[in-house]
Amino acid sequence: MRPSALILAAGAVSVAAPAVAADLNVTINVPSISTAAYHRPYVAVWIERAADDVPMHTIGLWYEAGDTARGEGTGEQYLKDLRSWWRKGGRATTLPIAGATGPTRAPGRHTITAPAARMNALPAGQYEVVVEAAREQGGRELVRVPFTWGGAANNASASGTSELGAVSVSVTR
Repeated sequence: MRPSALILAAGAVSVAAPAVAADLNVTINVPSISTAAYHRPYVAVWIERAADDVPMHTIGLWYEAGDTARGEGTGEQYLKDLRSWWRKGGRATTLPIAGATGPTRAPGRHTITAPAARMNALPAGQYEVVVEAAREQGGRELVRVPFTWGGAANNASASGTSELGAVSVSVTR
């Protein structure tokens, strides 16, 4: 192969590689709730197949981890309050989930980017991002946002009414 052909071929590979990669971004608005005893919500974010609600990946899990060195307990015992996530596979999950587990979040807008290593294995098709929130001395809410994986870039959103605000999903290429 001539050197100029090799350089051209290498350039074509580097240009084509980003077209295969895609990012999944989920933006969650945790509303400010006026109450005497406000507790930050526990939140689980996962992907399900739209056709049959089979859970595929947990991409976010926010709960109070505590500090066992200081004698504080962990909030893992309360994860079962995220009922849908817990029943669909949370109880069998080894915690913490690398790249997904984090502390509870204050009211405001928060973005999760799904780990590329997990998303690369997802076959093309129709899916839903499911966001579930549960709060001590508060309510529980579940929001589903449909999206298409493996095709063109797309955006979708839905909104909660109490424990969750707007939830948006963006697939970029």
